[in-house]
Amino acid sequence: MYIRPYYTVVRERLLEPKNKMQVIAGPRQVGKSTLVEQVCRSLELPSFIFNADAIPADDNDWIRRVWESVRIQVRNQSLSEAILVIDEIQKLKQWSEVVKREWDADIRNKVPIKVLLLGSSRLLLRKGLTESLAGRYELIRMGHWSYPEMRDAFGFTLEQWIYFGGYPGAADYIADMRRWKKYIKDSLVAPAIEKDVIMTANIYKPALMKQLFELGCSYSSEQISLTKLLGQLQDAGNVTTLSSYLEVLGQCNLLTGLHKYAFDEARKRQSIPKILTYNNALMTAYRGKGLERDMADPMVWGRWIESAVGAYLLDFAEEQDAHVYYWRDRNDEVDFIVECQGDVVAIEVKSGRRGMNSGLPEFVRRYHPHRSFVAGTDGIPFETFFQMDLTTLFE
Repeated sequence: MYIRPYYTVVRERLLEPKNKMQVIAGPRQVGKSTLVEQVCRSLELPSFIFNADAIPADDNDWIRRVWESVRIQVRNQSLSEAILVIDEIQKLKQWSEVVKREWDADIRNKVPIKVLLLGSSRLLLRKGLTESLAGRYELIRMGHWSYPEMRDAFGFTLEQWIYFGGYPGAADYIADMRRWKKYIKDSLVAPAIEKDVIMTANIYKPALMKQLFELGCSYSSEQISLTKLLGQLQDAGNVTTLSSYLEVLGQCNLLTGLHKYAFDEARKRQSIPKILTYNNALMTAYRGKGLERDMADPMVWGRWIESAVGAYLLDFAEEQDAHVYYWRDRNDEVDFIVECQGDVVAIEVKSGRRGMNSGLPEFVRRYHPHRSFVAGTDGIPFETFFQMDLTTLFE
C-alpha cells in the first residue's frame, strides 16, 4: 500500500511524549483514515479508532462514551500509553467543547491517552479549534495527491494527472470516462456538498449552491464576474449570496475565487474572481469530453494545465498559510501570484496556447517580487514544476 509523505510527520508526532492533540484536516477521499491506520499499525502503542460519520449530529455525548471506554481499557490493562483516534469529528455539534472537557480531565488525572482527530470540513474544524481548543492542538493539513504520488502509486502520466486530478479512489476508472465521472460526482462531490457544505454552514439556497459549484467547475482557471455567473444560474439569488457561497466552497477545498493581487485589501475583495478548483478532477467531471479529445485543442488543454498549476499552488498555500492571487491591469496579466510570509512570487503559465505577454515584466517593474518565472514553454518544464518543493521559491 502506498505511503504518503505525511506518514512520517504523523508517526513522529505520536511517538513524542504526550503534549498536544494532533488534528489532521483535509478534503474528502485523500487518504486521511488510511494513513492513520498505516501509522497505528506501525506503532507498538495500542490504538483505538472510532468514526463519527454514522453518529447523529446531536449526539456529541458519543465522544465522551468512546473516550471513557478507552480510559477503562487503559486502566484495566495497565497501559503506559494509548492512542485515541476519532474520524469525522466535525460532524457532531459542539464537538470541540466535549473534546476540551475530556482532554482537560485527562491532563488533570494524568491519563496517558494521546489523541488524534480527523476531519474533512476545514470550515467546522477551524471554528471548533479556534473557539474551544486554542493551545491544545497541532494542525496537520493533508492535501490532494500530487503528480509524483499518483505516478508512483497508480502509474499516472503527467497528462493523466493534469486531466483526472489527484483522487486515488477514482484512479482505477480513468479508462471508462462515464464510470469515472459517475464516481467523482456520486462518491466525492455529493457527500462533500451535502455533508461538508450544506450541513455545516448557513446555506439558505442549497440548489443555488449546487448550481454554483457545478458551473464554477466548468470555468476553472477563468476570470468571470459573479454577475455573469448569476445570469447563468436557474435559481434566484444575488451577487452577495454567490460570493459567500464561493467562500464556503473554498473553505471546504472544493472551489474558490482568486482575488486580484493588490496592496489595498479592499481592491482585492472588489475584483472579478478567477475561478479555480482545488482538484482538476472536479473540472474534468463537469467539463471534460475525454483526454485525447481535450488535449487535441491547444486552447482547451491550456485551460486544464493552468487549472492544474493553480490547484497545485492552492495545496501549497493550504499547508504553508500562503495566499494565491492573479494579477491583471488592462492587457497585462500574470496567471498566479503567491504571497508567503511577506514574500511574493509571480508565475506565468505558458502551454503554447498563447504567446508571452508583457504582464510578467510589468508586474516585476511595479511590485518587485521575490521571484518571477514562466512555468511551461520557454520556462520550467511542467514535469519539473509539478515535482518542485515550492517552499524553495521563497528562500
